[in-house]
Amino acid sequence: MNILFKSGLIVSFIFMLFSAAASASGGIALGATRVIYPADAKQTSLAITNSNKQERYLINAWIENDRGQKEKTFVVTPPLFVSEANSENTLRIIYAGPDLPADRESLFFMNVKAIPSLSKSSQEDKNVLQLAILSRIKLFVRPSKLALPPEEALSHLRFERVGNHLKVSNASPYYITLVNIQLGGKKLDNLMIAPKNHAQQAIPAGASGTLSWQSVNDYGAITPARSASL
Repeated sequence: MNILFKSGLIVSFIFMLFSAAASASGGIALGATRVIYPADAKQTSLAITNSNKQERYLINAWIENDRGQKEKTFVVTPPLFVSEANSENTLRIIYAGPDLPADRESLFFMNVKAIPSLSKSSQEDKNVLQLAILSRIKLFVRPSKLALPPEEALSHLRFERVGNHLKVSNASPYYITLVNIQLGGKKLDNLMIAPKNHAQQAIPAGASGTLSWQSVNDYGAITPARSASL
C-alpha cells in the first residue's frame, strides 16, 4: 500500500537542449492537489496555470491506475498541448469505462508532464539540460449516495498494534490518507487505507504510548490532529 504514496511531484531529467535560466521565474502548477470525480458526472476538470511570463511549455496529460499502468477507460482532453506564457488552461477528464463499485471510491492517478520550450538562440553553441516536471496527483471516482458523508470517514478508523506494526482498519467507503503519524513522539511513514480495508505500517523500535495523526481532506488541507490509544 505504501507504494501509493510515491505520488506528488516527481522531477525527471531528460538530457536534451534547454536553457536552465528559462525556468527561473514561475512555471506550471495544477489547480488542485487531488481530483474528486463524481461517478454520476459526465466529466470533471483540472486547471493548469503557467505563471512563467516568458516561457511556453508542452503539456502531456494522462491517467494511470493504482498499478502504474496507463488507464484507457479515461479520456483526457487535450492530452497534448502548448501552455502559453502567463496563461491558464483546463483539462477535461471523462470516464468512459464500465461501471465502478457503487459502495466505495475507486482510485486512479492524474499525471501532467510539463516540458519547457526551446528557442534556437538558446541552443546555439551551448551544452544545456532540459528539465521535465511530472506532477502526479490522486484521482478519486466517488459514487453518489455513499453510506456516509466524507467528513465522517475519520470516525470509522480503528487502530491496533500487531507485533511491530500499526494496523489501521477503514470501515468507511472513502480512501483515507494519514500524515504526521507519531507514536510516543516517534514519527511513522504516511499511510493510505483503501475503503473497507486495512493497511499496516512498521513501528520504530521502542515506540509506544499515544498515537497521534492527521489526515488530508478533499481540498488537500491537513485536518486537525487526532489521537488514539493502542
